[in-house]
Amino acid sequence: MANTITRKKALITGASRGIGAAIARELAKRDYELYLVAYKHGDQLKKLASELSTDVQCFVGDISDHGFVKEIFKDVTELDLLVNNAGISVTGLLQDTEDTDWHRINSVNLDSAFYTCKAAIPLFLKKNESAVPGRIINVSSVWGNVGASCEVAYSATKGALNSFTKALARELAPSGIPVNAIACGFIDTEMNSHLSNEEKAVVIEEIPAGRMGTPEEIAAIAASIAEMPAYMTGQIITVDGGWT
Repeated sequence: MANTITRKKALITGASRGIGAAIARELAKRDYELYLVAYKHGDQLKKLASELSTDVQCFVGDISDHGFVKEIFKDVTELDLLVNNAGISVTGLLQDTEDTDWHRINSVNLDSAFYTCKAAIPLFLKKNESAVPGRIINVSSVWGNVGASCEVAYSATKGALNSFTKALARELAPSGIPVNAIACGFIDTEMNSHLSNEEKAVVIEEIPAGRMGTPEEIAAIAASIAEMPAYMTGQIITVDGGWT
């Protein structure tokens, strides 16, 4: 009998658009089966799924809700790669930031990674026969490295996610499970669509590469990290065109 090749399985949060959708497309090209999660863009997520040449299962709900994550992992019983991409931004002066906004951004950007990692790790640990039982990639930001004026809440969550990544990498390294993060620079996504062309031009002037990055470039980095030796772990990989 011919050997059956088991396809790798990846779960991507915030997958309906932008960086998440680009990562889904890139992993589909590499023959991953996909679990895609989005908060409220269900139609967009299903449209993306229909375009991918792989097996896809979609989940629509609040990834910062522990109950929703538990429901997802009733269906996800095998996993090779977890990509924590879900995130929101809050801009404005700290003294004008509402308590509800502070708690919401912490919940979406940080609690969600805690819940998904907590659920995924036992699935990884069950695969004792695998050289690399599983991988975690967290999508972070350069503002988690250096901080941004008028984005204190966002910077705080991404800085925390970077520390979360480094600490969890140390914890899981003995089990051969690498944990890394991508600190994204100024990327051409809907998160930055509120900026005018003039405002974008001001930022681009500060970037040595002279342009915004693309979601496809971040996706290529994520896919490369997913194929790296497990010895590369605990790294915050900055992709920002030389900006920071």
